[in-house]
Amino acid sequence: MRDLMASLVRRILRRLRSDERGAIAVVVAVLIGSGVLTGMGALVIDVGQLYQERAELQDGADAAALGVAKSCALGACAPTDASQLADANASSLTGGTMAVDLVCGSGGLGNCPPSTGKMTDCPQAPSAGTNFVEVYTSTETASGSTLLPPVFARTLIGGYQGTDVGACAQVEWGAPPDATTVAIAISACEWDQATQEGTAFQPAPPYPPDTVPATSADQVLTLTTGGNPGGGCPTEPAGAEDPSTFGWAVDEGGNCSLPVSGATFPAIPPNPLESPSPACQEVLANAQQSETPILVPVYVSLDNAAGDPRYVLRGFADFVVTGYNMPGFDASDWLDPANNCPGADYCLNGYFVQGVIPSTGAIAGANLGASIIELTG
Repeated sequence: MRDLMASLVRRILRRLRSDERGAIAVVVAVLIGSGVLTGMGALVIDVGQLYQERAELQDGADAAALGVAKSCALGACAPTDASQLADANASSLTGGTMAVDLVCGSGGLGNCPPSTGKMTDCPQAPSAGTNFVEVYTSTETASGSTLLPPVFARTLIGGYQGTDVGACAQVEWGAPPDATTVAIAISACEWDQATQEGTAFQPAPPYPPDTVPATSADQVLTLTTGGNPGGGCPTEPAGAEDPSTFGWAVDEGGNCSLPVSGATFPAIPPNPLESPSPACQEVLANAQQSETPILVPVYVSLDNAAGDPRYVLRGFADFVVTGYNMPGFDASDWLDPANNCPGADYCLNGYFVQGVIPSTGAIAGANLGASIIELTG
């Protein structure tokens, strides 16, 4: 028998030397027969599922945190939106569902747990006074199980039922330190009075689903004549521009756009007889007809030192234009026609709303209703 086995081995080795493909086939056959490749395949498939689930849970947490943060920036945090936004990122792997275990953060959402440094944790909470949302997600199948079921591992590891997978996303929201706005500036005193210092914004379009503001919300702003030192309002520093005023800023982009960065931005010297540029006329007309907010810089005062007029920046706000009356350029107020300015009274009518603007970068400065949202972890 021993001689017979030796002869068989010699024949196999001769075949292997003459045919590399045969060698590979034999090796593969041996590995399959011993269960090595089957185990490796099972490992690859099950680990691949874990990675897919982890990515889906992270996408779901990101989407949910961004959505809740947006609702907070618009004035009313909606943590109940998180589940729908998270589920939209789940695949057939878990039956199109995932669990939202916790929504926490600013805006009355509740305290968040401290970070333990785990992969499934969010980073440390931002510093005090920073607005943020954290959303924690984990596996949830259509049957309600919280375990990601294995494909093969259950048969290879006795009693193994699956893995609990989780993720977390952190999003901050707040005011940008700089932005590109329209070349129209509105006084901080006007913003203070119209919004009760940021506590009373009007519903934002479209209407519906939001409710059209009351006619009493409609403000009538008149073109500035260069400031009124000693006037202003009690909510701003001495020398602030009076409420119900606006002015033209330098149209640096040529399309009624103005990149604002820093403490001041360029103003067009006050001239009560001046109309907006053709580009700004088009922007105002489109905004008034479509009931779409425009992003405006809000200024405290007009500094005309050394013949270089510049507005002193307070922040950025979303303003809905309802009507206007300029030299050779006018539109009836769609919210309250009784506010139409007659004759030579040069007016801009409208109200302030809260909005999220498409900008990125640091979150700093006074939040006047126009916020940016940043995914921070």
